[in-house]
Amino acid sequence: MKKETLLLHAGRDPKKNYGIVNPPVYHCSTVTFPTLAALEASQASPLGVVHYGRYGTPTTYAFEQGVAALEGAPKCVSAPSGLAAISIAMLAMLKAGDHALITDNAYFPLRKLCNDMLGGFGIEVTFYDPMVGAGIKDLIRPKTKVVWVESPGSQTFEVQDIPAIAKAAHAAGAVVIMDNTWSAGYYFDAFEHGVDISVQAATKYIVGHSDAMLGTVTTTEALWEKVKWTAVRLGYCAGPDDCYLGLRGLRTLATRLARHQETALFLARWLATRPEVERVLHPALASCPGHDIWKRDFTGSSGLFGVVLKEFPKAAVAAMLDGMEHFAMGYSWGGFESLIVPTYPPKVRSATRWPHAGPSIRIHAGLEDPEDLKQDIAAGLKRLVAAA
Repeated sequence: MKKETLLLHAGRDPKKNYGIVNPPVYHCSTVTFPTLAALEASQASPLGVVHYGRYGTPTTYAFEQGVAALEGAPKCVSAPSGLAAISIAMLAMLKAGDHALITDNAYFPLRKLCNDMLGGFGIEVTFYDPMVGAGIKDLIRPKTKVVWVESPGSQTFEVQDIPAIAKAAHAAGAVVIMDNTWSAGYYFDAFEHGVDISVQAATKYIVGHSDAMLGTVTTTEALWEKVKWTAVRLGYCAGPDDCYLGLRGLRTLATRLARHQETALFLARWLATRPEVERVLHPALASCPGHDIWKRDFTGSSGLFGVVLKEFPKAAVAAMLDGMEHFAMGYSWGGFESLIVPTYPPKVRSATRWPHAGPSIRIHAGLEDPEDLKQDIAAGLKRLVAAA
């Protein structure tokens, strides 16, 4: 079954809900049982059943089934945010005395989790060059238990050689965890490329409407129970309304991503011709590090990409961004609206040097008319030059 079709059917069963197309929203804390035997049976094996609200409800499980189907994996655990999903995955796989390798272009809150918290738990972290590929084998230690990948990377969009990294990690007995949010699990099949756990900020493309915080940890069968117990013990549970919005978002994910991709490529190719631009960091363009890997491993591209400008002062960049009509400034991405923010790669890297001197920005191409977005950026570039 093609993904477009799968996304319309996964995680729902109208026959069980009076023929109603969408699963209902179950608001639940307490679950009651008719007998002591039934109560004790639920406690003996509480995972994946309706036992207590924090463990999950039919709404939760429907959403998790949908995401697991999207990513081509057997199991998924939902979380109240992308960062919560990251924390669950890391803490499920690491303990005191362990070592983790983290790509240097990872989502900044993951870097903060590593630097500010994991060290206090006795877990050592090393950041590595995202383009290391098979060379990761030289960084793996006897106590390395996790190799974290993010492809393309946050802010800088390098595409990693996931199969090569996974092969080296598995040979050493380490688990590969990937932040797969950029592809939404749609344009990159993480598990077919050697990933053991795929994490997403479902807040982004899966929800798709900028109105819910949600995370997912999709796993192999072998790792699911460990991941699920970690979420339960940390007290993480996604709200039923948010899971419903995530499940609704899955139904239109393929259609929305196609439009995001088309508009982003239109803008990226045009920006690459502009004299104000030093480099466009879009994985589908040859100017992006790892472009050939993207062509080999990905089936498409989403709406998020980066732009490195020529050397302009901060005041000129502010003049450009402050006057945008269709692009809003705000963090997050993946919704229907277009966004633009400045980025500061040198501040969020430690293992590698950022090679560009000019300011950089991150663009999320929303669902507006592409020509309107192009004209908005063109006017912004005019303000940029005038203020320089």
